Amino acid sequence: MSWADNLQIRDLDPTDRLEMTCRRCGHLRYIEVAPLQAHRLHAQLYLFELGQRARCRSRGCNGTMRMALPLPHKTTGFVGGIA
Repeated sequence: MSWADNLQIRDLDPTDRLEMTCRRCGHLRYIEVAPLQAHRLHAQLYLFELGQRARCRSRGCNGTMRMALPLPHKTTGFVGGIA
């Protein structure tokens, strides 16, 4: 059991993106979650099912994709100081 087995697309935040990397050629692409959630059938897919269906769109590759959920990089200013 991994994180992709437990999460459905509808569980994600609409602003999230899924990072898909081709296992054969290394091509990287991002999939926006909001359009998938808007589709009635795609919203009920588990993330592992999405990963199984995804194929590389590079010319002539058609390899399987590795999925990752990138964390949002929030930068905050330094909080604190000299007492």
